[in-house]
Amino acid sequence: MSAVLPQRPELEHRESLADRRAAWHDAAVADEVLQVTEDPAAVDLAFLEEQINEYNFATTGYRDGRYLAIFVRDSGGAIRAGLSGHTWGGCAEVKFLWVRESERRSGLGTALLRAAEREAKARGCTQIVLGTHSFQAPAFYAKHGYTVCGEAPDYPNGYTQIHLRKALV
Repeated sequence: MSAVLPQRPELEHRESLADRRAAWHDAAVADEVLQVTEDPAAVDLAFLEEQINEYNFATTGYRDGRYLAIFVRDSGGAIRAGLSGHTWGGCAEVKFLWVRESERRSGLGTALLRAAEREAKARGCTQIVLGTHSFQAPAFYAKHGYTVCGEAPDYPNGYTQIHLRKALV
């Protein structure tokens, strides 16, 4: 038996039944309390991450997730360069690699990346993945043996998000 959808004047411009059903569903969900924010509490973000991690652990059986962070500091303790990510389930992911602008092309980025690869191998990882944008450092990663495994064009508009992978053998 098919559901009878209420007639809604604001949906008259919709062309297909699938579009009408999606709009009806969205309106029903909107009746719930949806809180949209650009400044979420750190505790709320941590909660979401914990829930996703727990699901992933339970589903895969891998409970070996660990942060991976490497920093280069000046004599005053300020960060000159750094890398952060994680290892989990035999894989490593670099989320961020940054070098102070005045120190780029000095070898710090290469040192960070190689240190992350060594640590990932020591943790039993067989691959490392990361993302960059077409305006960031795709040539840097290619020089270090990373290959493109996916792209998202127009992210952000006019540029491409690039997903890269390197086998750690």
